[in-house]
Parts: sequence; structure tokens; C-alpha cells
Amino acid sequence: MFRWGILSTARIGREQVIPQLQDSENGVVTAIASRDHARARELADRFGAPLAFWSYEGLIASDEVDGVYIPLPTSQHIEWSIKAAQAGKHVLCEKPIALHADEIAPLIAARDANNVLVCEAFMVTYHPQWRKVRDLIGNGAIGRLRHVQGAFSYFNTDPDNMRNKPELGGGGLPDIGVYPTVSTRFATGREPLRVQAVVERDPGFGTDIYASVKADFGDFEMSFYCSTQMALRQLMVFHGEKGFIEVTAPFNAGDYGHPVVTLHNADHEEAQIFRFPGVRQYRLQAEAFVRKARGGEEEVFTLEQSMLNQKFIDAVYRAAVHDGWETV
Repeated sequence: MFRWGILSTARIGREQVIPQLQDSENGVVTAIASRDHARARELADRFGAPLAFWSYEGLIASDEVDGVYIPLPTSQHIEWSIKAAQAGKHVLCEKPIALHADEIAPLIAARDANNVLVCEAFMVTYHPQWRKVRDLIGNGAIGRLRHVQGAFSYFNTDPDNMRNKPELGGGGLPDIGVYPTVSTRFATGREPLRVQAVVERDPGFGTDIYASVKADFGDFEMSFYCSTQMALRQLMVFHGEKGFIEVTAPFNAGDYGHPVVTLHNADHEEAQIFRFPGVRQYRLQAEAFVRKARGGEEEVFTLEQSMLNQKFIDAVYRAAVHDGWETV
């Protein structure tokens, strides 16, 4: 079994990822690290992990750990991913792995120098609903793709939440704007050429709380909005000449409804519905990661893909400061 170590006791780890790591067919959580040793020991006991460390350094130096999952604040992702790679550990790091695309190059260098696997944890790329969307588009089910529309929003004004702290990498685009961008790129296999954007920041927090984005992919356009201070919503639509695909609960199945892909024909008179009950995307992600780390022929989300997605987000921020198009 692949032995996982967890850097921090963050909520996403506690409530989402660690339970699915423990249920995976090829991995087990053996260690938890926190700067508060009592919290590390408490979480380790909760999930039956034998080791608890009071420092991140101690965990990544342990011979009892094969790879680490990093759900630290965004501002610490690159630092600890590099340190873990240099210690010879495989790394699965929460998104966004960086706040600027140029930060990812040193991590790629550390990955290659130490012959380890390092991936950004875009769990949606392992979910069968997104494999289905990609297959439908690739097989011509909607004809020529003309437009992609997306939305991701929630309401959070907690001043103590890291999403509202710019020094920790908070903001709507890093937290949720990355999902419409990565899923569009994944489903179409295409990259944006240029973008236009409007970005609104909270005057108190300083983080971006709303973004409206238009992207030119050459053969098709994309428009999406994201917000950390709007009513809860997730939606992705791929509209072609011969039909369109709606993706319900595209990113957080369960919290936003059941994962469903609906294929409509051109006249909107017929629909094929594809349902994906019981899928645990964090488990699928972990199992694929372990197979790849062990040398398997497995599709994973690479750091090169991470860099391309972050270039998209970087261009959105640049576009927001002037009218007109910004080249990605």
C-alpha cells in the first residue's frame, strides 16, 4: 500500500480527501503533520494513522511516508511541494498549486531532479462525468463547438476564512475560477488565445470577490463568472451547432446536486441523460496518482497542465485592469 502523509489538518483534508484516501484500493494514510501536535495526534487517531508529527519537516523526512497530500494555504503550496519533492516524496497538492504561472517552473525542476510525481489536485479531471463530456465533444455529438458557458459561486464573508485573506492566496479566481477554466481545457483539449475580464475586489478584504470572463479559444468562445459573495451555483454548458451538453454539479457533486451530463439535440426535442451516482472523485484521483507514481500508464493532471491553467488565470487578472483583449 502507498503510504500517505498529510501536511496540515485543513478542513478539505479532514472532511473530503483523507476519508477517500483511506478507502482507496492502493493507499493508506500513515502520518499527519501539524504545527499543533495535539491536533495532529487527534486527527491521526480519528483516521487510524499511526504517526503524528509536530512539524512538516518531520513528516517529509520520514521513511514511513511514500507521498504527501498538501492542503495548506495556497501561499505555501509551492514552498512545501518543492521541499517534499526534494525529500524524495511524491506530491499531490491542492489547487491552485501556485498564484503565478512562473512559480511552477522551479517545482517542475524539483520534480525532474528527484524523479518523483507532483500533481495539482484537480479531482474533476478524474470524474467520469468529465470523461463523458470530453468523449461526447470529441466524437462530434454536438457538432462544431461554438460556445462554453460556466458559473461557480458561493457566499462567504468570514474575515477569518483563508479565502478572504490575500496574504494566504485568497480570492475567487484562485479558489473557484480555476474550475471553469480547467474543465473547459480538459473537455476540449484546447487552450485560450486571449481574454477579456471584469474583476471586483472586496474593499475590506482586498480579495477578488467577482469575476466575469470572456475567452477566445480560436474555434469557440468561453464565458464564465465566479464569485465568493453570490448565491450558491455551479453550471457548465457546451453549446455546439448540432446540440449542447449541460453538466449539473460539475465540480462539487453532492453539495451542488447530483452529477448529471445531459446531451440535447439541435431542436431541444430529445435528450440523453448520463448519471454518475456514488462516484467518489477524490478516491479516483488518489488511486490514479498512486498507479502513476508506481510507473503505470495513467492519465494524471501534470504540472505542465497546471502551468497552462495558471497562465489563463494570470491573463484574467491582467485583462481586468484595462479594456480590450489580453493575450494568454
